[in-house]
Amino acid sequence: MKIKDAAAKLNISPRAIRFYEEKGLIAPAKQVGNQYRSFSEKEIWRLQTVISLREAGMTIEDIKKALAQAENIDQEELLYYLEMQRSVMFSQWLELKQIIETTDRMIELVRKRASLPLDDIFVLADGSKKLRELRTNWTDKWNFDHQALTHDERILNDANEYKDYDQALRQVVQWVAPKAGERGLDIGTGTGNLAGKFLLQGIRMAAVDQSMEMLKQASRKYAGLEVKRGNFLAIPYMDGQFDFIVTTFALHHITDEQKQLALGEMRRVLKPHGTICIADLMFENASHRDAYLTSLNEQGHTGLADAVQNKYYSVCPSLLQWFEDNGYITKHRQINELLHIVYAVPIR
Repeated sequence: MKIKDAAAKLNISPRAIRFYEEKGLIAPAKQVGNQYRSFSEKEIWRLQTVISLREAGMTIEDIKKALAQAENIDQEELLYYLEMQRSVMFSQWLELKQIIETTDRMIELVRKRASLPLDDIFVLADGSKKLRELRTNWTDKWNFDHQALTHDERILNDANEYKDYDQALRQVVQWVAPKAGERGLDIGTGTGNLAGKFLLQGIRMAAVDQSMEMLKQASRKYAGLEVKRGNFLAIPYMDGQFDFIVTTFALHHITDEQKQLALGEMRRVLKPHGTICIADLMFENASHRDAYLTSLNEQGHTGLADAVQNKYYSVCPSLLQWFEDNGYITKHRQINELLHIVYAVPIR
C-alpha cells in the first residue's frame, strides 16, 4: 500500500504520515529504485495505533515507549504508559469541568444583576485558579514507587506509623458492612490490603493509587481488583459510581487545603447515599500536635518528629466538622494516640 492509499484509509494527510516516520514511530519499507514507501498491514496497524494514542493526548516520546512494550508483548509496561496517560487526561477533564462550572456561575451573576459584577467575577476566577493549583501542585516526595516492593514488610515492622494497622483495617470493614452487589473504592490503596479484605467478602472493589508500582503489587496479590492510577485530588472515575469509599493510612500525604478538595472528589464519585470511611493518623487538636512533637524531641526521637512534620496529619475535629457542614453524620473512634477512624453517612 502506497502512502496516499494509507493516508486515505486512515483519514490523515501524507504529511502527517511523513512526520510520524521522521519521529521514528513508523518505518515503512521503501521500494528499490524509486524509494516509494510501501505500507504493510503491520505498518497500517502501527500507524493506526499512533493516531489513536495521539488523539488521546500522548506525547511522541510516550508513544514510542508504549509501542516498544506492545511489540515486546509486555502488557504490564504497556498498561503503565496508558494508565499514566489516562490519569493526566482525567485531571485535565476535571480542570475543564471546573472552568465550565465557574463560567456558569459568572453567567448566572450577570443575568441576576443585569451588569458585570467585576469584584464577584474576580473572586470566582481566583477561586478556580486556587483549586487548579491545589490539584496540580501535589508531588510524591516520599517516592512510593521505590517503597512498593517492601511496603508490606514495612507495615509489619514499623511500630510507629503502622501501629494497630490490622485492627484499623478490620474496623473499617466492620463499620462499612457492605451489602451484596455494592461496589467500593479504596483510595491510596498501596498494595491493596484493605481492598483485599472486601474482595474476600465477595464485594466488587476498585482501587486507586498514584504509584504504578504499588498498583502492580496490588494486582499481583488480588486478581479480581480493578486498579487505576490516580489520587485523592483527581479520582479517575465519572460521577456517582460507588456505594462506599474507604482509605487507610493515606490521607495524611496531602495538605489540609487539599483534603477539602479530596473530600469533595469523594462525594463526586459516590452514589447519593454513598458512605466514606477514613482510618488515618490524626491529632486530637492543635495542642495535641504541639505536645506530641515536643515529647518526641525531648525523648531524642528527632528523626520521628521530622517524619511527622514531613506529612500532613489532620486535626480530627476539623475533619469531623467538614462532614457536619456537608450534610453527614459521623461515627468516630480513636484506636491509639494517633490513629483515628471516621465513618460518615450522608443525611438525605
